[in-house]
Order: sequence, then C-alpha cells, then structure tokens
Amino acid sequence: MRAIQISEFGGPEVLNLVDLPDPQPSDGLQIVDVSAAGVNYADTHQVQDDYLTRQELPLIPGTEVVGTTPDGTRVVAVVSGGYATKALAHPATSFPLPAEVDDGQALALLVQGLTAWHLLRTSARMQPGESVVVHAAAGGVGTLAVQLAKTFGAGRVIALASTPDKRRLAAELGADVTLDPDDPDLTAALIEANGGAKVDVVLEMNGGRVFDASLDAVAPFGRLVTFGQASREQPEPVDPAKLMRRSAAVIGFWLVHCMRRPQMLREPMAELLDLVAAGTLRPIVGGHYPLEDARRAHEDLRARRTVGKLVLDVE
Repeated sequence: MRAIQISEFGGPEVLNLVDLPDPQPSDGLQIVDVSAAGVNYADTHQVQDDYLTRQELPLIPGTEVVGTTPDGTRVVAVVSGGYATKALAHPATSFPLPAEVDDGQALALLVQGLTAWHLLRTSARMQPGESVVVHAAAGGVGTLAVQLAKTFGAGRVIALASTPDKRRLAAELGADVTLDPDDPDLTAALIEANGGAKVDVVLEMNGGRVFDASLDAVAPFGRLVTFGQASREQPEPVDPAKLMRRSAAVIGFWLVHCMRRPQMLREPMAELLDLVAAGTLRPIVGGHYPLEDARRAHEDLRARRTVGKLVLDVE
C-alpha cells in the first residue's frame, strides 16, 4: 500500500510517501480500502510528538478515513494510520454513510463534527438563549460549532477568526458577531460583542494569551471548554479563587475519551449525518490534496491559510 510515514519527529518536512505491506486484520478490526483521509490540527502535534500522548516511530499519521469495507459498505471510520490507501478500523467506530453525504462532508463530521457536538452538548451543556464564543471559527471544528450553536438555540454566537475572509465565512454560517483574536484587549472586545455582558460559553483551542483573555470574559456560572493549544503557548495557571469569584468552570475536552465509549459516538454521529443530509448543517471542505501532498496540507494548516476541513484524496 502507499502511505505517508514519518521516521523522525518534526514539522511537515518529516512526512514522506512510502510503499508498505498491507495491514492485516486482527483483534476484531477490519480492513478499509481508503478513498479519502481527513487532516486535523491534532495531526500536526502527532507528527511533532507534542500532543497528549507520546507517539512511537515509525508512524503513519491520521485518525479518520472514508472507504469501503470487505462487504462493500461505504463507511467513515476512526483509525490509526489514516494517511494510507488501506487502514484498519473497528466496527464500533465505523459508520455507514448515506449517499447524500460525500467523502469530504463525512470526514468533517467524524473528528471535528463530533468534537463540536460534544463541546456544546456534553462539556459546556449549552442552554437555549446562552451566548457562545467560538474561537478559530473558520476551522474544521469552528465552522461546525457556529452552526450547531445556532441550531441548538444559542442566544448570540460570537465567532473569532484571523482574517476578514474567515470572519465573513463565520458570519455566513450564522455568527451574530465576528472578532479578530489579535485584538489587544480581547476581553473587552468579547464583552462588548455580547452587548456589554460577560459570556456564558467559550470554546477555546488556541491556548496562551487567548485562553487567558477569554477566561476573563466568562460570566458567573459560565464555562470555558479548552480543546487544543494551537498557539503552542501555555496560558497562565488558573487560580481557583478566580473561578470561585464567578462560579465559573474551565473544562477540558479530548475526543479520544468518547472513542473509548462508542455509545458517545453513535447518537451524535447519526444526528450530524441527518442534519447534513437535510441541508441544515453545511460542512466546509476547505481543500483537497493528493496523498503525496500531505506535507503541503500540514504547511497550509499550520500557517492558518486554510478554512474548514482538509482532505487527502487517496484513490
């Protein structure tokens, strides 16, 4: 099979196209003939080995594919080693796809769509009428979180994105207000965007300065859910007394814990697929790359040149 493999940790330059033996099914796994693989920001951390779990070399990156199982079923599946023409998937984390959902849309839903759903429903427990701040609102998770927050009844959605074009996209997807995350007084900008009131829910994946400023904008009983550190900067330590003064919460989220509980994937995935098939939810596919151009996909992602979901076309 053809695959992107790394033999040392680093940046996009360590991604290389190689020929490898086909994987062999075992332990209940089934082989998937891959037509497309998803690219996530977490993949850049995986390749650099600076994410939440340590990686082992040699490594094929990627955690999600669309392809065909041996019985001919078209599925989107959680895998290990997705940047390849063949991958192994467990039936419990493989989801049959309706014809109305194309490969790119399906890949947008698996990791990023489920993340957006659980950020709002499971972690933040967003209630109708609450204000919701979505950072990186033009990204894979962000474009879906903006739409889902509106679908779930948010009172006001405040979207942050780094360029005017990205902010226009967030507004087209339903954001009530858009902001530049590089605003020198981001806390004040968030409060002003919410009509002068502090915000109820923040979905935050930058870390560093943006995390700190966002936490300062959280209202009493508000929740900040952190699900990434794209800036690769550490925020200031969270002072428990600061949380007590506002009865505020900081919540971490990592989709891996849901993958270990397949029941936490099935119902949300079914809802997301239904929303897409009905035209209510619009996954944004921001770029298609041939498998051999995985290095360029990572470069574009890290440089913030992309929007929505990035897809490696494997076939």
